[in-house]
Order: sequence, then C-alpha cells, then structure tokens
Amino acid sequence: MHDKTLAELARGLAAGDFSSRELTSSLLERIKRHDPALNSFITVTGEQALKEAEAADALRHKGEAGILSGLPLAYKDIFCTEGVRTSAGSKMLDNFIAPYNATVVEKLRHAGTVSLGKTNMDEFAMGSSNENSYYGPVKNPWNPTLVPGGSSGGSAAAVAAGLVPAALGTDTGGSIRQPAAFCGITGLKPTYGRVSRYGMIAYASSLDQAGPMARTAEDCAMLMNAMAGHDARDSTSVSRNVPDYTLGLDKPLNGLKIGLPVEYFGEGLAPEVETAVREAVRVYESLGAQVIDVSLPHTSMAIPAYYVIAPAEASANLSRYDGVRFGHRCEDPVDLEDLYKRTRAEGFGDEVKRRILIGTHTLSEGFFDAYYRKAQQIRRLIRQDFLDAFARVDVLMGPAAPTTAFELGSRADPVQMYLQDIYTIAINLAGIPGISVPAGLVDNRPVGLQILGPHFGEAHLLNVAHVFQQATDWHQRRPEIKE
Repeated sequence: MHDKTLAELARGLAAGDFSSRELTSSLLERIKRHDPALNSFITVTGEQALKEAEAADALRHKGEAGILSGLPLAYKDIFCTEGVRTSAGSKMLDNFIAPYNATVVEKLRHAGTVSLGKTNMDEFAMGSSNENSYYGPVKNPWNPTLVPGGSSGGSAAAVAAGLVPAALGTDTGGSIRQPAAFCGITGLKPTYGRVSRYGMIAYASSLDQAGPMARTAEDCAMLMNAMAGHDARDSTSVSRNVPDYTLGLDKPLNGLKIGLPVEYFGEGLAPEVETAVREAVRVYESLGAQVIDVSLPHTSMAIPAYYVIAPAEASANLSRYDGVRFGHRCEDPVDLEDLYKRTRAEGFGDEVKRRILIGTHTLSEGFFDAYYRKAQQIRRLIRQDFLDAFARVDVLMGPAAPTTAFELGSRADPVQMYLQDIYTIAINLAGIPGISVPAGLVDNRPVGLQILGPHFGEAHLLNVAHVFQQATDWHQRRPEIKE
C-alpha cells in the first residue's frame, strides 16, 4: 500500500479493498522500520492515528465518508496541532504542546484525514537542506548521504520513502518546491493568502505559505480542495471562491503558451539539470504547447531583497521567544536581562541567530530606509516582472533548483546555501503560485521542473502538471529502500 498515490488509496478505501485502520497500521509499521535511517519525523502519533482511522472506518460503514476520509498524512512540525508537541525544529519549542489546531489541520481533520505525526524541518523554517534542525538532519531516501532539501525536508523525505502518501509543508522562499525537487515528489506553493496561515508558526509573515506535498498533482489537488479558503482568523487570508481543483486536471494543453525566463538558464545552473528541464519542456511542445522566451529582468535582485525582508520579519516574529510565557527557559536566571539573553542563546541555533541579527540590523535606526524600504521597492519591481510576463504567456517554466541534491555537510558557507533558492525566492516575493514536479534523474538524483502561474492560478498549474504526469513516468520512480 505504501507505493500507492493518495488518489489510488482513496479509491481502494471506497472499494473496500482495505480499511483505514489497516492502511494506517501498515504505514506506522513502515515508519517504525525505516524512519530511524531517514530522521524524517520528529513526533509519531501512532495511538491517535489508529483512533482517527477507526473513526473514519465507522463513518464509511455508515455511508458518510468523504473523498479524504481515512487517508493518512503528516504535518511539518510548524503547524500547531492540539495536544501534540509542535517544535518548529527548535530547542526553543521542544517542550511546547500546542493548545489548538492550525486552520489547515482543522480543515483536513474535518475532511477525515488521519495524522501520522509531525515531520522534521530546518529550525523555524530557516534553511535549504534540513541540516539546521535541533533533532538532527533529515536524509534523502534516494541516497542517505544527500540532503532532502529544506526547510520542508522531513515532509518531502517521508513522502518519497513511502512512509506517508502526502504531507504538508510551508514555503517562505522555496521550502516546498526545492525539497520536492530533491526528493522526486510534487510540491505546490499556493498564492499568498489562498491557504490560511493561522496556527502556522511564523518565520516571515509576508512570505510564508502552506501547501501540499505528495506524489502527484492529482493528490495535491485533492488536498487543496480541503485546505484552501478564507479564514477570518488570518488577516492575510483572501476572501475568494475556491474552485474544485480536481475538475479540470485532464484539460488538453493545446495552445498553452509557456514562457522560459532567460534568467533561469544562465550561469549557476548545472548543465544536467538544464538538459532535464528542457527535455520536459519538449514534452509539453509535443502536447500542443508553444514555447516563448521571456525576461524577468529583476531576478538577480531577488536573493538580496529576500535576505533583507525575511530576516527583518523573523527578527520581529521571534522576539516573542523570551523564556517568559512558553518554550525553553534557561535555568536559574540572575535577573530579567539574564533570562532573555541565556534563554535565546540556548534555545536558538546558529542559522536562526544569524537571521535575527541581520533582521535586527536592517530594522535599526539609520538602516531601515537604506535596506528594508529599498528591498520592498525591489519586491514591487519583481512582482511587476511576473505580471508583465503573464500578459504574454500562460505559465512560466524552469528549474526548481540549480543543482540536484548535494552531500550532507558540503555547503558550510551560508551565502552558498542561500543561492540554492535563486529560482524559487522571487515567487514568494511576488506572491504567485508555483509547483515542482519530477522531471528526470541525474545519477539517480531527482530533478524538479518548476511551473509558475499568475495569482490564484493553482487550478491551471495543477492541470498543466497533471497532463505532464500522464505523459511521463518520472513521478512513478521510487528510491530503492531495503524492506
């Protein structure tokens, strides 16, 4: 059962081929057997999962089950989950038990899904390799010496390894799409505001967005039907009708206009990745699409702008972790200042401290106008680049990452690590949706094709991705895991 997609499992449950309890038990046993080598989970909620599975089976027996009833998934450990440790991958929140559910957790539970647990992640979602977690690095199922990508690396690795058919991640600068590419799965970053951020531990509030990670675009569409929609508890949530994302998946692509940004195929892109991406684009041409070269002239400014805006927002968001109300607290503080200093020094890891320092500096008197305001002006230019491009084409395509998955411990230079997000960061700055789909293998390392669309164009992106997956089998490739 671990090789089936979410859609296949839904059909199997509906047909009575197996029960949710049988499916859940099988996956829990698989997690127990294989996750010690991958470290993709922080917390496994086995007892709770079996109870939820039994409840789903009871509803199905009554004829009251929905399309997602009884389907197992996992949550990146950044989503508050009532009664379950929610750590954000940090020592700071190692002892934090969430008192409520994030909106996406609430919605998916209401849809009948079964939660198997919380997945590992870069601390407070800060990283591109999942090596910054307090709980240790996650290993890539394709090769345990490689990183799975980050910060949603635990979710990506768990899905790729068949420990769970789908998982939720968050994407602040590529943290769904890049690990999806590195692990050979499908990952969707929705339009900013399409999915509620309520109950999602904040890193950079104007950039963070939750999204589904699964094997196929069809699976992501199923999850989006339950996740998307307005939430009055989230002031950035958009009040807009939610389509049925599964209805138009098979729509033909005749006449589709694909834009290839010239900036995405220049210096820094590994030749083998470029070859795989261009081969994928040729598949689209064979399906009736037209390819047009376009330009996103401010692409080179995306990383500098992001690494001013995101740390500045992180500095503000993480100021609440002071040892007073919840989370880690240093032992025997001498006074309040000592409490603050030692709690934060002990509770935060190096990358988080680095970004807090950068953010505090850029927000300080005398530097706000020179850095933060200028970065926001650049952000507007980047957004306009995309708007201009989508006036000419329907979607944009390119690589999700400049390389395939790299070796654990091989990127000690923070700037070198930041450059991993060169093709993903601008999308978050502009607030548009993007999806990464498997598009090849290079030395048994997956390559991801990134497809971008205009604001609230998720349904079309899922259609474009699904038709590609009907014409190729890259999404069906699995890492070899000794049973």
